[in-house]
Amino acid sequence: MADGVRELRLVVTVDDYEAAVGFYRDVLGLTEREAYESADGRVTILEAGRATLEIADPNQAEFIDRVEVGRRVAGKYRVAFEVDDSAATTAKLAAAGAEVVAEPTRTPWNSLNARLEGPGGVQLTLFTELDA
Repeated sequence: MADGVRELRLVVTVDDYEAAVGFYRDVLGLTEREAYESADGRVTILEAGRATLEIADPNQAEFIDRVEVGRRVAGKYRVAFEVDDSAATTAKLAAAGAEVVAEPTRTPWNSLNARLEGPGGVQLTLFTELDA
């Protein structure tokens, strides 16, 4: 793909840089690809596996929130991570300071989804695809 998009990069600005890097890298387990520091500031780039861009209309976004949380809670942006065990990962992230918005719930699309509030006010969905 000479002229196509090569990478999706979500950039999150946080007040507590060390806590956010520790949360996403050390607790969630994202691999550090690069990190830079200068007099102007710091940035860490973490690998998050395959990236996709999911576009939903307001009705679908509301439906997803109702299924996962029971009410509309997400703003325009929500980051979803596919993990091996959403229940265990939810507990691990909660122990590291994430706010659990909704415990893991089996969805109509056959995944186990949990909703959390992560560092920097980022709303997170953790999902595990379930066998049919």
